[in-house]
Amino acid sequence: MKSFLEIIEDQLVANRLPLAGVTIAATPYANTPVVLNLHWHAFVEVKLAGEGNAVAHQPVPSSALQVNSLWERFQDLENDALESAWELGAWDLARIEARPCGRTAAALQERIECMTAFGAAPHEIDGEPVVVSDVPDAGELIDVAARVGYVCWQFRPVWCGLWRDVARDDSLERGGYRNPKCPVVGESYMPGRARTVVYQLGRTPLAAGASSA
Repeated sequence: MKSFLEIIEDQLVANRLPLAGVTIAATPYANTPVVLNLHWHAFVEVKLAGEGNAVAHQPVPSSALQVNSLWERFQDLENDALESAWELGAWDLARIEARPCGRTAAALQERIECMTAFGAAPHEIDGEPVVVSDVPDAGELIDVAARVGYVCWQFRPVWCGLWRDVARDDSLERGGYRNPKCPVVGESYMPGRARTVVYQLGRTPLAAGASSA
């Protein structure tokens, strides 16, 4: 099976657009599909006629892809996410642990965030979808996440990304990438709680490890 990094690189080659961010969403059950969300930094012109001038610009929709890889340990997914963020030059990787959005008194925003994480964003911009989704099991994944919670990993790539020209990071090679292997080790995960863990990847004179909030 391909790693997250290999899938992201394939999409970069196919789309030829800079990335603003990457989100990876998973439920806590082994061997269930994982959803990879790629957030592009680009706009398309809106015209009233085929040959007319552009009257507006709309952001290119994010891409949501279902990854059907086999995995038995949560740490395997985390290490894959860490390695992807590391080699793509991200300053850090945030692991967002979400509580079940189907619990009593859960806010509507939690449901929306869950649906979006698994490729089923319920909103549009000017009548256009904000996500182009290829996630056939989105409904089932959302139902599981609503019962037991889920995890999202988020990072902003420097290599082939929006942040390439503003990155100030001593750990980056020329071009904004890093060589393998990621030296940061992930933490354990306990489903059902709300927590954010931030893994520091970039290096400055004040470099640090992981911190919890």
